[in-house]
Amino acid sequence: MNQIHTFHVKGMHCPSCVILIEETLSEFPHVTHADANLKKLSVVVEGDFEENDPALIAKTLSKPLIGHGYELLPDKPTHERGKFGEYKIAFPIAFAFIGLFIALQKLGIVNLVNAQDVSYGTAFVIGIIASVSTCMAVVGGLVLSVSANYAKEGNVLKPQLMFHIGRLVAFFILGGVIGAIGSAFQLGAGGTFVLSILVGLVLLVLGLNLLDIAWARKFQITMPTQVSKRILGVKKVNHIATPLLLGIATFFLPCGFTQSMQIFTLSTGSFVEGAMTMLSYALGTLPVLALLSFSYFAITGTAQSKIFFKTAGIVVVFFALINIVNALTVAGIIPPVLNL
Repeated sequence: MNQIHTFHVKGMHCPSCVILIEETLSEFPHVTHADANLKKLSVVVEGDFEENDPALIAKTLSKPLIGHGYELLPDKPTHERGKFGEYKIAFPIAFAFIGLFIALQKLGIVNLVNAQDVSYGTAFVIGIIASVSTCMAVVGGLVLSVSANYAKEGNVLKPQLMFHIGRLVAFFILGGVIGAIGSAFQLGAGGTFVLSILVGLVLLVLGLNLLDIAWARKFQITMPTQVSKRILGVKKVNHIATPLLLGIATFFLPCGFTQSMQIFTLSTGSFVEGAMTMLSYALGTLPVLALLSFSYFAITGTAQSKIFFKTAGIVVVFFALINIVNALTVAGIIPPVLNL
């Protein structure tokens, strides 16, 4: 007899988390349906649990999720212990990174952000942050799925190479297409300003979500869940080219970092600039995703994950504010602030 249970989900931050949690639980024996809710940080699970205690059910269902950084709890915790302690560590690390960034920028050694656009260096750094955040959880899940499926057949290297090559090529070509589309619209100063502000706001929401700011969840932009699930359905296709298709499909998955770069790419109005921006971003995600290909490596599964996410959140908020300030400066609305 089927029962319905609602559990609090610890570690859920973004639309990608929703999809990964639903997909993972739906594949669990005796589970007939799973429906996750980002705003409520909950999941409704339906299945035959043989009248077991909710706490035991939550513990059992958490087993395949823990490696991705999630945990099901029977009830929502009244408060989270240690959150202030996490910030005590995260703030110094984040400020050290930001200070280094500003110093290198002033010395002219790097040019991560300027008053005109998001550089390839910025796209690369955002890619690094994205690759170890929960916003890339679905892509990480796909990599692990490809690894597990083909490892059973004794074929590890070729499928992984196909996946990563497909991903890099797709981001280069489709990034170029988005840039070319931008040129067709002939975006003027006003259009570029709006898109720059939008990129900043998307990154700001992502940063606030990494900081676990509850009200920011409602502002996350994502494609309809059914579209994402259809894209993920590619992994069920039994074909030699499946890893390649999965790599291409990651361009369309609901990661806010990817979407922010896609929005910016539209403002470049150039196939080459758009292609190079998205390729730089994809290259930033490559090291961690490559590690995932050959081992169960995931920052979300470590004891330090909360501190890392807080640190990453502060850095992303910084990038977002710099992008917004630079857009306002270029538009002549405010005078130069940091002169970055």
